[in-house]
Amino acid sequence: MKLNILVTAGDGIGPEVTNEAVAVLQEIATLGGHELTFMEKRIGGVAIVEDGTPLPADTLDAALASDAVLLGAVGGNEFNSLPPDKRPEAGLLAIRSALGGFANLRPAFAFKELAVNSPLRPEIIEGADILFVRELLGGLYFGQPREWNRESGEAWNTMRYTRNEVARVARVAFELAARRRKKLTSVDKANVLEVSQLWRATVTEVAQEFPDVTVEHQYVDAMAMHIMNRAGDLDVVISENFAE
Repeated sequence: MKLNILVTAGDGIGPEVTNEAVAVLQEIATLGGHELTFMEKRIGGVAIVEDGTPLPADTLDAALASDAVLLGAVGGNEFNSLPPDKRPEAGLLAIRSALGGFANLRPAFAFKELAVNSPLRPEIIEGADILFVRELLGGLYFGQPREWNRESGEAWNTMRYTRNEVARVARVAFELAARRRKKLTSVDKANVLEVSQLWRATVTEVAQEFPDVTVEHQYVDAMAMHIMNRAGDLDVVISENFAE
């Protein structure tokens, strides 16, 4: 296998994490006979300082030309006074959008050796193995219009999804669940939000394509409790962007 990998270490702990990740990948390449080529570019706060923008054009070009992107972390308190479109996080959202990364996979499982360090009782987390699938390119993070009107003292964001945006991430979650324990939990706020009603209806529709997967719908506030008291029952959990 030959891969060109862009490394965007970012800020804070980002370089520390990506340095170790690259070391692991290099060891894997050596053991497996793979050829991995790494290129480094700036993103986030360090790019603001050095290039005047959170996502320099050469970083985006390199990302689009690479087989994979290894991203660290972005942000820092020193940038909090900048306008939203100039802050480090704007670079993160822009590269997500440009690469079309609409599904974020976040595994969470319990190591038996670390159980004593958990604030939850051992019987709650024993055997817990949850895969969270978070939609990344819709909802409040990307919806328009959005503004902070300092003169009027108002601010607003738009929560928006299309059926196709929900369906494509739902299929990712169902396909993963079909290869695991065949259970999917969809998280929304359909009792008060029309966007969540679209979300629930679309997930229910896509579920017909996966008859072997059991589906349950949970409100986000109830889901917070379920994670705390029945983590071992959960398999794949899908949520919209803001319900991370």
